[in-house]
Formats: sequence, structure tokens, C-alpha cells
Amino acid sequence: MKQLEGPAGPVTHDAGQWLTLPDCKKVLFVVHTEVYGQRLRELLPLFESDLRVQVAYTVAPHAFNRGADRALNEVGGGVALPWQEAVNTEFDLALAAGSQGMEQVRAPLIRMPHGAGHIKMSRRPGTATGGHGAGERAVGGLGRGYLTFDGRVVPTALALAHRADLEVLARECPEALPIATVVGDGSFDRIRASLPWRDRYRAALGLRAGQRLVLVTMTWGQGSSFNRLDALLPRLVAELPGDAYRIAVLVHPNVRAGHGDWQVNAWLAGFRRQGVAVLDAGADWRTHLIAADWIIGDHGSVTLYGTLTQAAILLARFPSADVNPASPGAELGRAAPALSPAHPLPQQLRYAAETYPAAEYARIASLISSEPGRFDRRMRDLMYRVLRLGPPAYDPAPGPLPLPGRLAAAVADRPGGLGLSA
Repeated sequence: MKQLEGPAGPVTHDAGQWLTLPDCKKVLFVVHTEVYGQRLRELLPLFESDLRVQVAYTVAPHAFNRGADRALNEVGGGVALPWQEAVNTEFDLALAAGSQGMEQVRAPLIRMPHGAGHIKMSRRPGTATGGHGAGERAVGGLGRGYLTFDGRVVPTALALAHRADLEVLARECPEALPIATVVGDGSFDRIRASLPWRDRYRAALGLRAGQRLVLVTMTWGQGSSFNRLDALLPRLVAELPGDAYRIAVLVHPNVRAGHGDWQVNAWLAGFRRQGVAVLDAGADWRTHLIAADWIIGDHGSVTLYGTLTQAAILLARFPSADVNPASPGAELGRAAPALSPAHPLPQQLRYAAETYPAAEYARIASLISSEPGRFDRRMRDLMYRVLRLGPPAYDPAPGPLPLPGRLAAAVADRPGGLGLSA
């Protein structure tokens, strides 16, 4: 109930009285960062056409929540609520890919991973760092610091991508095992379903026949390839002729959240003028991953998802101390060739393509999800079980990703450039 000031004094009303469908189950999407929001966005179609469900979202406190609302706002992801209003409102279900503030939410909570394979190690809350990479470490997303508050497990359900995650959870936070459900990985399924569309994605990006796409991917932090981008991009521009190669850069949203969109764009402006395409914030990177001929990456999830595609992978950075040694990301670090500062790039790209370990990459990709093609169905079943509703009577099979927009045009001053105008 709310108190409003009317002409004759305070007027009390129930906000629900103005709704056309007042008896819907209320679902709250809790967005901590843009990355987490992109993950949650994949769940919105699972509620489509269900008149029993009303969706709202809120941006939770987080060091990287700048730009977080972009992830759901751009697709009309429901009613936007301020954080304090959201935590003071009862919901029938809350969904989140992060942990901060979740003990305040007044709803049964489903936590899901925000990336692939639980790759990263993080410092356990309350331990001293003693410098980069030091301190007591936990597997990101599965430790007690992520799942408990004041000694109790916060989520009602924990969605996992692979059965092997249950073994990690048993070590890191065994009290959360009873709430864990293996549902698979939505991005894994969408990429796999979209692989036959590769030629269409390449055409939509504006790649010419015979032109090769080099996609530079990165995570955030001091171990990311962005931290060495000033050494990598000049080499790519200088050594790869523009008539034969297009170079595209995918900046991790946390880099933009930490430094600001303007600053990141300013740092990359000179490379844009030399023909490097910088993907727009919020762009769906998965189509670019499928279209790529080479992926130059680091220990981030996007590089790992590259094992699903036919792109050859090279690692520009791989800080092993920050990587969960039992993760598929660590497996990729042991299989993919490392970029060398001492040899010409065309030679290294050729080497990566000629020695492409197809069987090994297929094995590593299989470690991302143990439920291939079943994420939508299993995740929907879990959500509706918590809502105490029967699911809609259709199979929510994943379809191909929509076509991307064109890459920014190449420019004439790039060595071997196409001479195209923007």
C-alpha cells in the first residue's frame, strides 16, 4: 500500500488495483553487471506468452554495475525498479548471476553462472591478498563467499552447467549441494545451434569472399589481453594487410564499466582509424565468434566458447595462477598455441590453422555443458518449479542467433586497406 497526497489529503491505494492482470506471479531479474545481465537476458524468452507471469528487473550494487541496465533495457526486459524498492517488494521468484546483496531480496532465488566453466579463481572474503595472485583462493561463483550469508545458504536453487560442477561445489560449499541442479549452458546451446549460419553471419558483417576475420577477445583485469593491447593491436594492424584480413576487438564490459565507455573508446580511437572494428557495447559477440577465422584471446569465457567453432585459437595472455586448474579453461590453456612476440603474425596464424586440434577442442567444449541442447527446457522447468506453476506446453528449443550488424568499414590508410569510406 502507498500513501499519495491528493486534493483532500492523503489517499491510500494499492498499486495492484491499476493492473489489468493483477494476479500474475512476479519475477525479478537482478542485474549486477552488464555481463550478468546478458546472461539473464537469455531467460526472458522462456516467459514469453505466459499471461501468468510479470517480469521486472533491478540493478544491484556492484563495482561494475555501470552499463548494467543496458543488458535488459535494450530488449524491453520488464519494469525497471530502483534497488531499494526491489528489495522492499515481495516476489515469487528472483534470478541472478551474482551474489552481492542477494540476502536482501524477498523472493526464492535461483543463482546461475555468469560465464563458462567456472574458469577463474578469486580471493576468499576476509583473506589478505599479499599482491596479485596471492592469498587463499576459491573457485569463482562456487565458494561459500558467493553462496552463503551469516552461515546460511542464500539461493533457493543453484543452476549449474556441467555435472562436474557438483564435484567442485562439494569441495567449496557442500552445504549448497542439496539446492544444485545441472541445467546446461544457454550460450553453449545458442552457439551450437547457430554454427550452420556461419556464412550468413560473415555476409552480414560485410566480410568479402576470401577475407579472413581475426577476433581479439578479452576478459577484464590485469591478466587480460586488454592490459597488453598497446603491444598487440599495432602488430595486427602493421602485419596483416587490410585487403586479406579484418580485425575486430571485443572489449569486456567490465573494462568499460571500470574505465567508462568514453575512455575505452578514446584509447581505441587511433586503431579504429586504422581499420580495426571495435564491437559496440552490448553487441552479441557470439555471432562474431562463429564468423571468425582466428580468435586471439586470454583466459576469459569468450575464448573458451571459441572451442565450439572452427576458428583457430591463439592465446595472447594466460595467467595460470588466476585460473581454476580443474576447469575447461585450464585445459584450453594447455592445448592452444601461445602468441609469440618473436615471429611474424601471418606465420603464427598459419601455424594455428594448420595444427588446429579439432578433437581436443571438441573434448574441451564438451566440458562446458553436460546437457547440450537442453538448457532452455531444463532451466524453464527449474524456474516454473520454484514458481509452483506448470510450464507452458511447448518445447523451448534454442534457435539460431539473429544476424549481426556490419563491421565498421575499413579505411584507406591501413596497409593494403580497402579504401572504403565509413
